[in-house]
Amino acid sequence: MPIDILMPALSPTMEEGKLAKWLKKEGDQVKSGDIIAEIETDKATMEVEAVDEGILAKILVADGTENVAVNTPIGVIAAEGEDVSAAASGGGKAAAQEKPAESKPEEKPEAKSEDAPAASRPDTVPAQAKAYDASSEFPAGAEIVSMTVREALRDAMAEEMRRDKDVFVMGEEVAEYQGAYKVTQGLLQEFGPKRVIDTPITEHGFAGIGVGAALSGLRPIVEFMTFNFAMQAIDHIINSAAKTLYMSGGQMGAPIVFRGPNGAAARVGAQHSHDYAAWYSNVPGLKVVMPYSASDAKGLLKSAIRDPNPVIFLENEIMYGKSFDVPKGDDFLVPIGKAKVVRPGTDVTIVSFGIGMTYALGAAEALAKEGIEAEVIDLRTIRPMDIETVVASVQKTNRCVAVEEGFPQSGVTAEIGMKIMEAAFDYLDAPVARVTGKDVPMPYAANLEKLALPNIGEVVAAAKAVCYR
Repeated sequence: MPIDILMPALSPTMEEGKLAKWLKKEGDQVKSGDIIAEIETDKATMEVEAVDEGILAKILVADGTENVAVNTPIGVIAAEGEDVSAAASGGGKAAAQEKPAESKPEEKPEAKSEDAPAASRPDTVPAQAKAYDASSEFPAGAEIVSMTVREALRDAMAEEMRRDKDVFVMGEEVAEYQGAYKVTQGLLQEFGPKRVIDTPITEHGFAGIGVGAALSGLRPIVEFMTFNFAMQAIDHIINSAAKTLYMSGGQMGAPIVFRGPNGAAARVGAQHSHDYAAWYSNVPGLKVVMPYSASDAKGLLKSAIRDPNPVIFLENEIMYGKSFDVPKGDDFLVPIGKAKVVRPGTDVTIVSFGIGMTYALGAAEALAKEGIEAEVIDLRTIRPMDIETVVASVQKTNRCVAVEEGFPQSGVTAEIGMKIMEAAFDYLDAPVARVTGKDVPMPYAANLEKLALPNIGEVVAAAKAVCYR
C-alpha cells in the first residue's frame, strides 16, 4: 500500500508553509530517517525525514511551492516489493477525498456548576480536609538525641553517601575547609576528594557540572555558600534541571539537590540576605524544601537526595547552631510535600516555614498567656505545598495568619492565602492575615535590619486582629 508523505508542522500554530526543495528525486531509494525535503515558513526552516522505507514513487508538490497546507500529501513512497507505478498512480488520494459533511453540533443545556471542568474548581482539597499526622515519623523505640541543624545536615549527607556511591558533594570550601558553615565537616576525610569536591568561585560552572552529572545518572549535592550566589547558576537550575524531564518526554531526569543558606543572616547586607523560597516555588519541575528543626532537616535532606527530581533545599544560617531532638538511625526519612502540626490549637491557625517558625511559635506562646490557643503549622515543603493540612486546621479555627521572612509581593504567604480562599473560604470568620519581611532591600545597619524582619509582636497583633481581640 502506498505511503503518503504529509506536509509537517513546524509548530502547533503552523497552518501552511513553503516546500523549499526536494533532496530526493522520484525513483530514489529512501530509508527511515533519511532527509528527503526541506520546508520553510517566515520564521524557520525544517528538514523532512522519511518515516518508512521504500522508493520515492511520486512527488506531488514541486520545489518552491508556497502556501502548502499542513497534512497535505506532498509525495508518495512505494513500500518494499510494491509496484512503483501503481503506487504513483494510487498515492495522494487523501488530498482529493471529500471531507464528510459537518454535522451540526447537538445543542446542550447550559452546564450546571457540578458539570464545570475540574480545572475551574479548587477541588484538590476534599470538602472535609484531613491534616497529615507527623507523629509517626519518629520510629517507635528509637533513641532520641539532641543535635544541631548543622550536625543533622552533615549526618544526612554522610548516611546517604554511605548508602549510594553515586551521591557526591560539590561546592565552594566544602572539602578542605570543611564547609563555609562547617556543614560538610568530616566528609572529605571519610569519602575522599572524588566525592567531596572543592570548586572554584564560579556557581554557573559547578552548578552546570552538577546538572550534567545528574542527567548522566549520578546524584550530586551542590552547595551554594548562599542562595544569593545561586543567581549566577539560575539558568542551569531552571532551564536545565527543572525542565529537562518534561522536555525529554520523561527520558532524562535530574536527581540533584541544590542546598545552602537562604534568606537573612545577621548584618550581611541586601546582596546576601534575599529569601528565594517564592522564586523557586514558582517553577514547575522543582521541589522546594525549607525545614525548621534538626529532625526535619535531616529527614527531608535524605528524602531529597533519594528523590528523582531536582530539589531546592533552603537552609538558614541563623538556624545552623540551634539544637532539636532527632531520632538516631540511618533510615529516618521525612516525606517531601507534607506539613506538620507543631502545636495544636483551636482559636487561630498560624502557618510558617523555615526560620519563620521562630516567630510563629513565639507568638503562640504569647497568645496562650492571653487565652488564645493558636495552632501552629510548619509547611516544611513549599512546593509541593500541603495545603490540605492547612485547610483542615482553618476548618477548625476559622482564622489564619501566614508568616514568612520573604517579601510580601508574590510571596509564599500570598499563595497560602489564595489557596485558603479557594478551598476554605466559607469557613473563614476573618480575612487571612500575613506577616512578612518589609518591602525593602535588607539594610546593613543592625537597627534597620531588625525593623525590616518580622517579629513575634507583629504575629501576635495579626492573630489578635483576626480573632477580633
